[in-house]
Amino acid sequence: MTPSEAAPDFQRFPDLPDGEQVAFDIVEGNWTGGLLLLCDHARNFVPPHYDNLGLSDAQLSRHIAYDIGMEALTRRLAGSLGVPAILSTYSRLLIDPNRGEDDPTVLMRLSDGAVVPGNRHADHAEKERRLSRYHRPYHKAISASIEHMMASGQSPIVISLHSFTPIWRGFVRPWHAGVLWDRDSRVAKPLIAALKEGGDLIVGDNEPYTGELTGDTMNRHGTCRGISHALLEVRQDLVSDSAGVEHWAARLAPIFEHLLTEEGICDVLPPHKR
Repeated sequence: MTPSEAAPDFQRFPDLPDGEQVAFDIVEGNWTGGLLLLCDHARNFVPPHYDNLGLSDAQLSRHIAYDIGMEALTRRLAGSLGVPAILSTYSRLLIDPNRGEDDPTVLMRLSDGAVVPGNRHADHAEKERRLSRYHRPYHKAISASIEHMMASGQSPIVISLHSFTPIWRGFVRPWHAGVLWDRDSRVAKPLIAALKEGGDLIVGDNEPYTGELTGDTMNRHGTCRGISHALLEVRQDLVSDSAGVEHWAARLAPIFEHLLTEEGICDVLPPHKR
């Protein structure tokens, strides 16, 4: 294995309090293959000393704490395609990796009707502690991965995998999946077209959310660097069990492979800044 095919030399915390774990997990793959998968909200884990942020296990099992089904789907796709993936290891309620550090929702005090007691009185010092321990190491790992892959001579396509709740504030969402993007449509448009091709899916174009979010993962590592990217959302009831995960992995794998053949998709564009 050549140095470029091996994993980057990730810097992790040398000392963590009892019960904690590193802020990200790596699925090894071909680092020269041109594709990097991300999972911002892979788990609902909260370190023991935070006492579940004052929430019940039932609340932590909801979509407010993590993206249901996405860790399994990300790992399945990475294994099938032989590509690397980076996954967060903490609940989004502790600190949200898919928000900029200055975004008021990076540390949520209320989420879909649930008050988060452990966040209610979190001050600036506590926010900074969580950013330093969990948020920044995750993004540092992504940056290191992209730089490592670019050093091999090819800029990667970066795809972030998320899931969304079927019902939001009483509205039954019709989409099976959605593709979020901002100023760079190189991945988004062919991905949307491929998902619609079979005629059996309702696919959102910047639905059920918009990809125009300053400071989020795709803005930070894609838009602001000129790296080809997109965020894919799958409805949670479709990936809530192993059968659903297998179905979507089989559906997405050939689409992701084909993306790499799109002309100019791996070029680095002039970065967009806000």
